[in-house]
Amino acid sequence: MEGRLDLTEGRIAEKLIKLALPIMGTSFINIGYNVVDMIWVGKAGSEAVAAVGTAGFYTWLALAFIAISRVGGEVKVSQSVGNHNIDEAKSYIKSAIEINIVLAILFGTVLIVFNRQLIELFRLGAESVTRQGSTYLIIVGFGMIFYFINPVFTAIFNGLGDSKTPFLINTMGLLTNILLDPILILGVGPFPKMGVAGAAIATISAQAIATFVFIYKIIKKEGIYFKIRYFKNLDFKYHKELFILGLPVAIQSGMFTAFSMCIGVIVARWGPVAIAVQKVGNQIESISYTTADGMASSVSAFVGQNYGANKVERIEKGAKVGIVFAIFWGIITMALLIFGADFIFKFFINEPEALKEGANYLKILGYGEIFQCLEIIVSGILRGLGRTYISSIIVTIFTGARIPMAILLSSVLGMGLTGVWVSITMSMCIKGILMLSVYLHYKKNNKLIVEKETI
Repeated sequence: MEGRLDLTEGRIAEKLIKLALPIMGTSFINIGYNVVDMIWVGKAGSEAVAAVGTAGFYTWLALAFIAISRVGGEVKVSQSVGNHNIDEAKSYIKSAIEINIVLAILFGTVLIVFNRQLIELFRLGAESVTRQGSTYLIIVGFGMIFYFINPVFTAIFNGLGDSKTPFLINTMGLLTNILLDPILILGVGPFPKMGVAGAAIATISAQAIATFVFIYKIIKKEGIYFKIRYFKNLDFKYHKELFILGLPVAIQSGMFTAFSMCIGVIVARWGPVAIAVQKVGNQIESISYTTADGMASSVSAFVGQNYGANKVERIEKGAKVGIVFAIFWGIITMALLIFGADFIFKFFINEPEALKEGANYLKILGYGEIFQCLEIIVSGILRGLGRTYISSIIVTIFTGARIPMAILLSSVLGMGLTGVWVSITMSMCIKGILMLSVYLHYKKNNKLIVEKETI
C-alpha cells in the first residue's frame, strides 16, 4: 500500500517519529475544529457561545462511542498487518466500519429526537440559548455519520502504518471549516447570517468533505485492504473482538467527560473568572497531552504490528523509545508551564485577577506533566498489546478520584481553587506511576506476548 510503513523492520526511533508526526498533526487539527468554531461563534454573541458550548458536551460524549471501533480497529488491524494476514485485516476493517455506522445512526437519532431535552438538562434558563443549542444538535445529528467515520478511517490507516494520508485529509477538512465558518455564521455575500446553525453546518460540511476524500482515496489507492462488501456475510466474531478491545476505552472516555463536567461545577463556585481560567488553561495544557497522544497512537501501531509478528525485542525497544519521549516531552512542558506561566497566560487573558489565578493553575499542573505523558504513552503501548482493560480501569478510577480530592482540598481543608488544581495534578502523578509500573511488570515477567485467546 502506497505510503504504508512496515513497522516490523528497520530503525525503530526513525519509524516511530515518521509515523507519529502526522498523527500529532491530526490531533491538533481535531482541536482546531473546536477552536475555530468558538472564535467565530464568539463574534455572534455570548448566547451563541453558551449554546454551542453546551451542545458540545454531546459531541464530546460521541467520542466515547467512536472509541469502540476506533481503538479496536487500530489495534487488530496493526496486529494483522504485522502477521501478514490480509484477510484478517480486511475482516477487522469491515467490522470496525460496520460498528461505527450503526452507532453513528443510533447516536445521531438520539440527538435529533431528544434535542431540546438534552439541552434542558443543563438548566440554562434563557429560552434563546436552549433553542439555539437544540438547533445545533439537530443539524449535527443528521451529519453524525461523518463525525463518527473519519476518526475510524484515521485509526485504520494508522494501523496499516500510513499516518500521512489521514493527516492530509483531515487538514483539508479543517481548512474547509475555517473557510465556511465566517461565511455561514456571520453571513457573507449572498449567504445569510446563520449564527449557531451556520457553525453546525460548517462543521458537518467539513467532516463530510473529509469522508468523501477518504472514500476516494480508498477506492483509487487502497483496494487490497478495502475490497469489502459491508453488512454482507457478517461474522460477529470480529465485531465481538473489537467490542472487547474498544469498550474499556469507550467507558473511560465517557467517564472522563462526566468527571470533567463535575470538576467544572466545583470550579463554577468561584465565579466566571475561575471558569475562564480553567477553560483557557486547559487549552494551553492541551499542547502537552495532544502531542503525547500522537506519539501514543504511533507507539500503539508499532507495538501492534510487532505483536502480530511476534517480535518481543522490537516491542521492548519501541516501548523504550516511547517512554523516553514521554519523559523528555514531560520535562519540556513542565518547564514551560512552571517558569513561563505568567507570560503564556497573558496571550489569552490579561485581567489581573484572571492572570494571577491562571498562572497558579499552569504552575501547579506543570508538576504533573511528566506523569501525564507517561500515562498516555504507556496506555498506547498496552493498547497495541491488546490490553485495554487495565489501563482504562486505572485511568477511570483515579480521574474520578479528582472529584472527592477537589472537594476535600478546596473546601474541607480551605485551599480554595488551588485545592482543585492540586487534585488534578495528584491524579496525574498517581496514574503515571501506576501505568509505568504495570508495563514494567509485564516486561519483567515476560508477558508482552500472550496467546490471542487470552487477551
